[in-house]
Amino acid sequence: MPDTCPKPTAQTSPPERRLSQSSHLTTDPKLTLPATTDPPSSTNPPSPKVWLVFGATGHMGRSIVKAALQHNDLVCAVGRTSETSITAMQDWYPAANDRFLGLLCDVRIRETVAAVLDKTMARFGRIEVIANCTGYGVIGACEDQDEFEIRNQFETNFMGTLNIIQLSLPYFRERQEGRYLIFSSTSGALGVPGLGPYCATKYAVEGLIESMLYEVDQYNIKPTLVEPGHLRRDDVHSASSPVESGSGGGRTNAKLKPPAGQTTQTQTQTHGDADLPLYGHFKVLRPSAPYSSADAPAKHAQRLVQWYGNNQPTSVVKAAELVWQLGHSSYPPLRMLLGTYAVESVRDRLKSVTEEIEDWKHLHYPAIEGMEEGDGENPDKDGEGDAEDDDDDGDGDGYEGDEVGEVDVRREKGQLVDHAKAVKGEDVDMKDD
Repeated sequence: MPDTCPKPTAQTSPPERRLSQSSHLTTDPKLTLPATTDPPSSTNPPSPKVWLVFGATGHMGRSIVKAALQHNDLVCAVGRTSETSITAMQDWYPAANDRFLGLLCDVRIRETVAAVLDKTMARFGRIEVIANCTGYGVIGACEDQDEFEIRNQFETNFMGTLNIIQLSLPYFRERQEGRYLIFSSTSGALGVPGLGPYCATKYAVEGLIESMLYEVDQYNIKPTLVEPGHLRRDDVHSASSPVESGSGGGRTNAKLKPPAGQTTQTQTQTHGDADLPLYGHFKVLRPSAPYSSADAPAKHAQRLVQWYGNNQPTSVVKAAELVWQLGHSSYPPLRMLLGTYAVESVRDRLKSVTEEIEDWKHLHYPAIEGMEEGDGENPDKDGEGDAEDDDDDGDGDGYEGDEVGEVDVRREKGQLVDHAKAVKGEDVDMKDD
């Protein structure tokens, strides 16, 4: 269900005043990042930062905007061109006009991202934290999803993130400081039936940011992957986004209904000749015959969002408070999981992977001849190997080689023998790896 509060006007109280009255966004001591991150506190007061928030009209994005404004930071909130108008974005927070800038952008188009960066710099003179909350998914079996939607998910979720990073990195590198808060998902850590392509985009984002972490650390640029669980829209006491205020939304209620006694934010969006229901930022495909049964695994994601409705277990407002702290922390983590669901699901996934590795670790395939370990070809008479016998590399550590920085003598000898045969015109034995 959309928020019912109107957008800020001259007759309503200023957004930051109402935010300060909200019990959710107070500095609750229970909602503090670990001391190892050096978060803001009474003994470590934060200085105002300039935030650039992409996807600011979504429930996570707008909660970050409000949290940052409440803490006296400066914010450029970027909405989607397909959702709202520039006028609605600019009028979103009139009472905080000196600290707020509203813009529009399509992250799939590099020129619009570059324009947002330029306008933010022109207005505030600097950018210190970039939060990317853009993204959408399509719920449906992998077989049912068409090429357009699959490519569009990658263009938005992955290429959009890459566009933001590539265009802003030169500025952060020159500044020798910068912070990226890239919103991923638990779907970037485990596959979800019914969200195959969406999970693929999140896996791609995770790989991108984890790789980039090592490349930009020397420039004091800190990227963090924020992985929320199921976020509840419990911010109805504060200003709604321009989209939900009726500025350019243009959406109607969908036909799909949640379980009895629950409500959910459902909308429709035209896709070809059909109207696809929307659950939050997920479109829902009509399943084909092989995946249409009520208990089909491919419908798991749809059943999940229908069941939760607006009753997701994780508070988006409290999550936004932690994200604000993250933006001001000196030593942020690579990943930050938000909510019990996120922690437990990722932990179970890692446990499953570890158990699978243990089940199959006895299988190994040596790369070249002479690299076999424990293959039984030259066992000791007593059936047990001594440390000296196993110490083929002669370094006294009881292991066969392959240590970091050492030369594998057997491999080198094998290559020299093959080279000598080739020079003499003899046949070189070629064996499968």
